[in-house]
Amino acid sequence: MNIRMMTCALGASLACVTVPAWAAAPADWSSIKSSDITLFYPGVSPVEWVTKGTEHGGARALRKGETCADCHSEEASDIGKTIVSGKKLEPTPIAGKAPFIDVKVQAAHDDENLYLRFTWQQPPASGAAKMDEQNPVKIAYMLEANDQVQLASQGGCWGSCHGDARTMPGADEHKTKYVKDGSLANGVFYDLNQWRSGENKAYDGYVAEERVMEGGQALVGATGKLDGNTWTVDFTRKFAGGEGDVTLESGKTYNFGFAIHDDNATGRYHHVSLGYTLGIDAEAGIQALKQ
Repeated sequence: MNIRMMTCALGASLACVTVPAWAAAPADWSSIKSSDITLFYPGVSPVEWVTKGTEHGGARALRKGETCADCHSEEASDIGKTIVSGKKLEPTPIAGKAPFIDVKVQAAHDDENLYLRFTWQQPPASGAAKMDEQNPVKIAYMLEANDQVQLASQGGCWGSCHGDARTMPGADEHKTKYVKDGSLANGVFYDLNQWRSGENKAYDGYVAEERVMEGGQALVGATGKLDGNTWTVDFTRKFAGGEGDVTLESGKTYNFGFAIHDDNATGRYHHVSLGYTLGIDAEAGIQALKQ
């Protein structure tokens, strides 16, 4: 198709992506059910810490099948406040760092495309040095099917967060996120989509043995804008893609987690969700119904 529509993200910088005109997102998002999810600052809490009972009291509950959200969804903002202060799990606290971000998540589909909208208020800047000069904001979500990734069904993205990955204390600065026993061939991976505010670019990749930021074929495009103090970012994603893309089907649910790199942050210095489920015409924490 040659006809395209151009949308732009206005913020500290101008970012635009093109989206094929046939990808018609909902005309009235106000009629789409929303889920309120708190993202919090996680500090140094990799999957090894989460699953180690001598350090994390919830490890026993995880072994019994409970999810991170079962225990912590109501206290995510308080957890963020504790960690960002440096009292726990943060050896190098950043003065003025936002402890949490409240995000409204909406989802819909039309049998061919999944549409996701994320809306949140821009937190005050910390005044710290910019880690990512190009991008004031990045937002990414990950999908996982069949519960093949360790902790994906209980902790969302946490299955890709390891203590030896870059920006962790003493870690190799070239080592990316990965999943234990990651393998595209065996279905042990996260499908990853990301939008960056300053690069004029959306990324379609995956996390398996390592994080790969491109090569996926499901992501149609992403748009974002800053209106006053409110960010709105939309993703359009085909139900089926290629290697590293989770295939979506009506009636099924998928493990889901997302993160926002605010204040020009990079690496572990982001705000993250707990683990949730995305349902396509199915009961889930985030439900995408046909429009």
